Amino acid sequence: MTASTLRRTGFHTLKVADVQRLCDDAVAVTFGVPEDLAETFRFKPGQSLTLRRVIDGRDERRSYSICAPAGAAPRVGVREVPGGLFSSWLVRDVRPGDEVEVAAPTGNFTPDMAAAGHHVLIAAGSGITPVLSIASSLLADSDATVTVLYGNRRTDTVMFADDLADLKDRYPARLELVHVLSREPREAELFTGRLDAEKLRRLCTVLIPPGDVAHWWLCGPFEMVTGAQELLRSLDVPDERVHQELFYVDTPPEPVHHVDPAVVGSSSEVTLVLDGRSTTMTLPRSSSLLDGAQKYRPDLPFACKGGVCGTCRAKICDGKVDMRRNFALEKAEVDAGFVLTCQSVPISEAVTVDFDA
Repeated sequence: MTASTLRRTGFHTLKVADVQRLCDDAVAVTFGVPEDLAETFRFKPGQSLTLRRVIDGRDERRSYSICAPAGAAPRVGVREVPGGLFSSWLVRDVRPGDEVEVAAPTGNFTPDMAAAGHHVLIAAGSGITPVLSIASSLLADSDATVTVLYGNRRTDTVMFADDLADLKDRYPARLELVHVLSREPREAELFTGRLDAEKLRRLCTVLIPPGDVAHWWLCGPFEMVTGAQELLRSLDVPDERVHQELFYVDTPPEPVHHVDPAVVGSSSEVTLVLDGRSTTMTLPRSSSLLDGAQKYRPDLPFACKGGVCGTCRAKICDGKVDMRRNFALEKAEVDAGFVLTCQSVPISEAVTVDFDA
């Protein structure tokens, strides 16, 4: 499914079917889906769910990756972020039977299940969430072979340790599972330390000839993902074989300011197309397209507003914008004119933005 699915269906109230404690600061939350919403919540491995809460009158949304294999009930993995409005609530307070507003699955961090070959999945921390979904689905529904490289601080911080061990027991010949711990010595020095570019280079040298890999899947913090991208680029791995998703960004971008009540300074005429309806508005060039347009079109799709989830993806059909950062769209999408509206500011006199493209 795509972001357009999110727009068509909006949010649905789902009951929490199960909450599983993964470690001290992380849980897996499974949602029950009624029969009449089964098709709406059918997901591809690697997709995510956007959850919504109204807190002190504010519409707050967060996107969490699905960790379940294709065909199972939607289940998300959540690690608590100190002071997090959503993560602390999900990890500490949510119980089976509670109701949560959830939108249909979205995201393009998904494999072609018809394509076999060797898939290498590299994750750190909570980045294992979509990786678990992708790995378990590939192993169950194709003849692909899978290598999972998973970095954490210590054994007691590993999310989905039992799920990963069960997968290894079920597919011993097709799954290679490597845990790398930064603050706990392992039996081999190769598996001790941070999962950075140099560690990945050594692991690839010993375990994974890059030329034998059909697809690389990277998920985790900014530094790990960009380090892995640079390494694979240096090994001449084609861009189309490398897929990435970020859970948070270590280096914040230049802030995008929220819209003032009146347009002050330079502005652009922006025509926005959503659900077949066009709206033209004057927006300041100091604010993102998403923030600027929300007071005219409150139905605009968004989740993280951090350039990570891709929910606000749209196509620039006319004019120019400056996308300040992008951790969700692949190169082919950007080349085709797609942007993240939460990170894009208008820079030409007129801009046409198509959310339906």
